[in-house]
This record gives sequence, C-alpha cells and structure tokens, in this order.
Amino acid sequence: MKQPEPLVERLRTAIIHGQLFPGQRLVELDLASLFGSSRGSVREALVLLENEGLVARERNRGAWVRPISLQEAVEITEVRAVVEGLCARKAAASIGADGKRRLRKLGDAMRSAVKAGDVVAYNDVSQESHMVIRELGGQGTANSVLERLRYSSVRYQFQVALLPGRVEQGLVEHLDVIDSVISGDEAEAESQMRAHLTSVIAGLQKLSDLGALPAVALGTP
Repeated sequence: MKQPEPLVERLRTAIIHGQLFPGQRLVELDLASLFGSSRGSVREALVLLENEGLVARERNRGAWVRPISLQEAVEITEVRAVVEGLCARKAAASIGADGKRRLRKLGDAMRSAVKAGDVVAYNDVSQESHMVIRELGGQGTANSVLERLRYSSVRYQFQVALLPGRVEQGLVEHLDVIDSVISGDEAEAESQMRAHLTSVIAGLQKLSDLGALPAVALGTP
C-alpha cells in the first residue's frame, strides 16, 4: 500500500503549485483541518518550510507564504545557470553507462508528458533531470548551493511552464542538455544548461509583462 506523503511535502507542493499563494496567512488550525493533521505537525512543517525559504514567520504575527520578488527570482535563476552549468560540465566529464541510461529514461518521460499535455508531470520530470545531472556531476559544494535555492525557484518554474508553447520549448532545451551530457561534451553541456536557465529567465520576464506572475507579491501581510 502506498504511504501518504508527509505533511511538509503536501504543504510544499501546495505552495509550489500556487494552491497556497504568496502572502497568504498560514493559520495552523485551518491547515490542520485542510490536511487532516494536528496543529503540532503543522507547526513543525512550517518551521521546515521556513528554513527552505517558502514560509515567513514573525513572533505575534504568525506565518505566511513568503513572497519572492521578480528580481529575486531572476537573481536566483542567474546563480543557478552558472552553478548548474558547472554541474552539467562535471556530469559530462564523468558519466557512465548507468548515468546515460537514467538520463535517456528521463528524456523519454518528458516527451511522453508533453505529448499527453501533462504540465505537472513534465515539470516533475524536468526537475528530476536537473537533480540527476547534479548527482552525476558529484560537485558537493555546488549541490549545497543549489539545495538552498531549490524550492524558492521551483514555484516560478512551474508558472513559466504554463506559458503557451513553453513546455514544448522546455522539452527541446532539456533534451539538448541531456544529449550533450550523454555525449561527454563538457563545454556544450555547460553551455546548454546555461542557455536553458537563461530561457527560464525570459519566461519570468514574459509572465511579469503579462501580469500573470502569481508567485510574485510585494511586502508581507
């Protein structure tokens, strides 16, 4: 029997997918009722999400979904482009047969998700491809940096994926990254990863121009 997801993962998913929106107050009693949990469990989950940068808390003011400005989102993605480019270079330099098999499988899964029009599945698999490339690169310091940035940026990438034509474009970009890593072309792998994340920044700007960036809010409650 499949085990239920931990509360912190369910709350994280709700924030990333916009079910809990930036600036929204997170009332422990309400969340406990919504997710069928105890207030104590909710409180523990909010502490963990605060450490990930998804939740803000203040004494006597409670907790809320932490807003991230467009500028912060762009800066995070710029840093990711440099650091993940390094990871892709390292992965291309050391990839073996098992790593190639894993990346090809992820590429096939992304193709299937796009063909089915399943944006959520595409987003999940694309994120997994980034994680696998990081793992294959074996650069511990880079992984530590990216782990601190991970959840703050994922919710933006999900919104970018909803832009018309973006999933199809993202698929091409991810497949280019995967192909270059599998081929062992270090310079091309780094270049393709940077190009992909630069394209994500362009998507963020487009969302802002359209007034369709729900993950951006100014100030706090």
